[in-house]
Amino acid sequence: MYCYRKVTDDYYWVGANDHRLSLFENIYPIPRGISYNSYVLLDKKTVLFDTVDWAVSKQFIENVKAVLNGRDLDYMVINHMEPDHCANIEEILLRFPNVKIISTEKAILFMHQFGFPIDGKTQIVKEGDTMNFGKHTVTFVSAPMVHWPEAMVTFDAKSGVLFSADAFGTFGALDGKLFNDEVNFDRDWLDDARRYYTNIVGKYGPHVQSLLKKAGGLDIKYICPLHGPVWRSNLAYFLDKYDKWSSYTPEEKGVMIAYASMYGDTESAAQILAAKLAEIGVTNTVLHDVSNTDVSYLISDTFKYSNIVLASVTYNLGIYPPMLDFLNDMKALNVQKRAVGIIENGSWACTSGTLMRKFLDDMKQMTVLDEQVTMASALNESALNDVDALAGRIKESMELDLTK
Repeated sequence: MYCYRKVTDDYYWVGANDHRLSLFENIYPIPRGISYNSYVLLDKKTVLFDTVDWAVSKQFIENVKAVLNGRDLDYMVINHMEPDHCANIEEILLRFPNVKIISTEKAILFMHQFGFPIDGKTQIVKEGDTMNFGKHTVTFVSAPMVHWPEAMVTFDAKSGVLFSADAFGTFGALDGKLFNDEVNFDRDWLDDARRYYTNIVGKYGPHVQSLLKKAGGLDIKYICPLHGPVWRSNLAYFLDKYDKWSSYTPEEKGVMIAYASMYGDTESAAQILAAKLAEIGVTNTVLHDVSNTDVSYLISDTFKYSNIVLASVTYNLGIYPPMLDFLNDMKALNVQKRAVGIIENGSWACTSGTLMRKFLDDMKQMTVLDEQVTMASALNESALNDVDALAGRIKESMELDLTK
């Protein structure tokens, strides 16, 4: 049975939700599921904007056919060729053989690579090209590396609708509530939006900044992403989040303490540091055990907070493997502009602190605090004084904003 919702007088959401998938891109946990968004325009011409993942194909096809209500489909605009959005291209071609596919040259190359039978069915568009479908004229805007090289976004000036591809998306199934003002976004969606952006798009901040500058010249009233809620109110709120995330500006002054502990002593040091911070008024803190926290959550909080503490035991003369994985992801996703404190531990050869500092030195605009804590197996009174010094220095760095 079909399930669609009206976005504006002429635009309809025809997507679907998936609660069966446990890992998005087979990497990122999605305990709240995921939505796959697609949209139909009913005008003199009919237009489908993107498709959905194969897992929800049946629901999607039912939705498209219901909205068209017997009309043929004239055009299919493909803004992004990732398989969770393009998987149903062939299904659409089979059901609507007269449809014309509109996309970028590179996206059409990808369609051939994925084996879609599109010969004679495509129309290439580039930056600034327009198409008229009746009452509605859309403009195509290039958005390379947000987050694939072929990506574009599509803007309808008449309705103020921006089809934003994977930009402005978020993890989580919609479950009937389509618009941002139908949910409590801060409470229920912001963490998933940040985790989605930072892990999937985070590496490409400069490209997102370029897209934001282009968007700044448009009179946008609706943002229609390929995952998550459609934005029709308070757009400035979400645009500001994207501006911060894509410029690597901390969202909040606070401290994320990530610890790697084998037998509990390094964890104890992390807990003591958190208590010391609270005693001097720094209470916006969060602790993560890197061994049982998926790295996508670690990355999300790394983008959120101004200060990071890395507390790691030494393992085989190196950095504890889950901590090293976290550091590698930080570097791969271009994390920068953070103040970092270090706690190292080792029973017979303590090298993790030196190695973590060296790793951070190779990253951009990372301020490593001098007040390092070194433990020999467990904290003693002397090292406890070093924890006090590190806590004080963290507070000072937050006040001085060494992350600039």
